[in-house]
Amino acid sequence: MLFGTQAETAAPRRTRLQLLRGGAGRAEDGPRPTVTDLYHAHRLGLVRLAVLLVDDLQNAEDVVQESFTSLYQRHGENLDDLDNALAYLRTTVVNNARSVLRRRQTVRAYVPPHEPDAASAEDHAIHNDEHRRVLAALQKLTSRQREVLVLRYWSDLSEAQIAEALNLSRGAVKSTASRALDALEKKLEQAR
Repeated sequence: MLFGTQAETAAPRRTRLQLLRGGAGRAEDGPRPTVTDLYHAHRLGLVRLAVLLVDDLQNAEDVVQESFTSLYQRHGENLDDLDNALAYLRTTVVNNARSVLRRRQTVRAYVPPHEPDAASAEDHAIHNDEHRRVLAALQKLTSRQREVLVLRYWSDLSEAQIAEALNLSRGAVKSTASRALDALEKKLEQAR
């Protein structure tokens, strides 16, 4: 009774290799592929797929690795409760690639705020030198001239406010400011 046995009339069983190639259906009696089996059989093909999606080998390898990690975390090494693990992996690779592309788009769209160039050490030294010369020349003015210039140009007060603060007339503030600026200019020219 070798011909016509029950084994011959039953539907052909899918082999482990067919399952690894992504063949549909489940071999009831045969062993299911493990995550390790799928990794060895399909990693390179999935990396090629991911490279086409993200256009970068390093990111593609990361996408595939994350997909296998996700599969392992969700189903464990043995995939007894998953009918088509390869389809699951392909879907996961596509979704992870989309995430990479979204992150890349966000990074490219980000424009850092403009920061003005910092003054060079030379500019800083020149500024400090000029500042010292102005302060030295300011100290050589009379106290009234110095007060009027400081209130006008440092404190940014109007002539009326200066007149009130120093108990002077507006005309006295104007003439004192004019004479103080002339004297300051002469003292700065002498310092050069």
